[in-house]
Amino acid sequence: MDITPLVSFDSQIIQSYGSGLFKISGVSYDTPVIVFPDHVESWNFTGNVDDFNVTNFEDILRHEGTIDVVLLGCGAKMQFIKPFIRQAFTDKNMMLEPMDTGAACRTYNVLMPEGRRVAAMLLPV
Repeated sequence: MDITPLVSFDSQIIQSYGSGLFKISGVSYDTPVIVFPDHVESWNFTGNVDDFNVTNFEDILRHEGTIDVVLLGCGAKMQFIKPFIRQAFTDKNMMLEPMDTGAACRTYNVLMPEGRRVAAMLLPV
């Protein structure tokens, strides 16, 4: 499924997702990733959403002051996030929005070109 909006050449845009892969600004990834407007980082997470703890989010929480909204792509379906994890984001003045990975990809592609301070943490589908 191609979901590419029109953006400047130096912005990270999610072009497609599915079958365990992401295509982001022309580069394919087969692992969980964190997508920022200006770069992509590997997200070293294995397991499922029930296994999440605060340490799984250290890579994004260190961006306090530069990211306002974190879209959490939980895989094939949206999952509820434990309150103590949400609180870790609130403590850093960040909003955590869990959703299925497809919705997270599409939402990122809408918010990022608007200049919103957004990142997407994505588990493959």
